Amino acid sequence: MTVEDILSNEEQRRREFPVASQCVFLAHAGVCPLPRRVAEAVSRYAEAASAYDQERIIYPEILTETRQTAARLLGCAADEVAFVGPTSVALSLVAHGWPWRRHENVVVYFDDYPSNVYPWMALAERGVQVRLLNTKGLGVIRPADVLGQVDEQTRLVAVASCHFVSGYRPDLEAIGRELRHRGILFCVDGIQTLGAFPTPLQYVDFLAADAHKWLLGPCGAGLLYVRRELQDQLRPNWYGWNNVRCPNFIAQEEIQFRPGPARYEAGTYNLLGLVGLKAALELLLEVGVANIGRELLRKRSWLVAELENRGYSVLHARSDPGQASGIVSFYRPGADMTEMHRRLLDRRVVTSLRTDRSGQNYIRVSPHFYNTDAELRQLLEWI
Repeated sequence: MTVEDILSNEEQRRREFPVASQCVFLAHAGVCPLPRRVAEAVSRYAEAASAYDQERIIYPEILTETRQTAARLLGCAADEVAFVGPTSVALSLVAHGWPWRRHENVVVYFDDYPSNVYPWMALAERGVQVRLLNTKGLGVIRPADVLGQVDEQTRLVAVASCHFVSGYRPDLEAIGRELRHRGILFCVDGIQTLGAFPTPLQYVDFLAADAHKWLLGPCGAGLLYVRRELQDQLRPNWYGWNNVRCPNFIAQEEIQFRPGPARYEAGTYNLLGLVGLKAALELLLEVGVANIGRELLRKRSWLVAELENRGYSVLHARSDPGQASGIVSFYRPGADMTEMHRRLLDRRVVTSLRTDRSGQNYIRVSPHFYNTDAELRQLLEWI
């Protein structure tokens, strides 16, 4: 299946993405609807699990296969992928599993999504200084902004691969390359780009992302990437039968974590989620993430021009392709964006309503590759 196959064949599009028969869904930066093949994979497994031990049906093959599939999408080794669950949990594991020293500092962006703010703020209780990035616009994190905030005491920088409101994508390679040169760790919240754009990991040490946005997978079926060389230092802050050695399920006198990514997987797996995640990853790899990214930028370019022609202000409308994304947030001064959002929902056009720190409301539009230009025109008709 290709992007062109889906956009040129409405019958196939609606078969692969049933939501297209129900509404115009333009909110993939929120919580996605499941593609048919993902829902069917979960359904088949759930049905089989009703007749037998649900773990024995697919375990441990599902772990090996899903790790390998995730590694293909991430461009890393399978033993660097852990199944931790929600992004918030994975980022908290990194923040509180690292052996911090007092007076070290961490650099974060205060106007990022709270899941990538609170885990780092909480480090202040351990004597870690929390430094907040200064930027020239909402989500506009440039390499110079990051490098101007770090010093010899900086242990880690945490940013998102794409800002959840403005849609700005930082240059992860440029930032990460310089941080690696300085011996500073780099942690990325990748939930707003995985499945939508290639997300390079060459200079990233940790990356977390749940599956329920651009990955088109189930909620709570997330991925945690931990660079192999750092796994012995990133100590899990939870303990269970699965990640601590316990031969024959007998507790031992000494806590010894299992090697590899299993050390971060304390207990029983979310097997329903993993089945759905594997199907979603296979779908994205079939289409090609680079192809998806090109299509999203095409949609964005057209949509931004049309919105500006209608008198709307678009956040970072002139972003270079390398910093632009599938997120388009817009407003009109004096207009009631909350009411506009409600009207769109009444007409079965699903967008998101988001607000910045000043209280300005935005309509956030986040189409995926399978959304058509005709659907975007329906959005424009109602605003």
